[in-house]
Amino acid sequence: MKLHIKKGDTVKVLAGDDKGKQGRVLFVDNKKQRAKVEGLNMVSKHTKPNSKNPQGGIMKIEAGIHISNLMVVDDKGNATRIGRKLDEKTNQSVRYSKKSGEVIK
Repeated sequence: MKLHIKKGDTVKVLAGDDKGKQGRVLFVDNKKQRAKVEGLNMVSKHTKPNSKNPQGGIMKIEAGIHISNLMVVDDKGNATRIGRKLDEKTNQSVRYSKKSGEVIK
């Protein structure tokens, strides 16, 4: 199943505690339809001491947000819906902003 969000996209949160905030997508889980967004939906994780973190303790990490609560932000900074169309030059499917009509990279 194709999702409207990819890793590296800038997205705006539509619902939840972080509503209205923007961030960059770090990871997309296609099966669960969730995405991790940089600096948003932070949760506390208790960790044991290990070689990476010798002190251990409580760490803040990003948790997944359902993709239905995210909307892609185009180059102009507007949250927009995503469409797909065939590019004439390369003959490949590209994503475009339904608000401005520009291709999203």
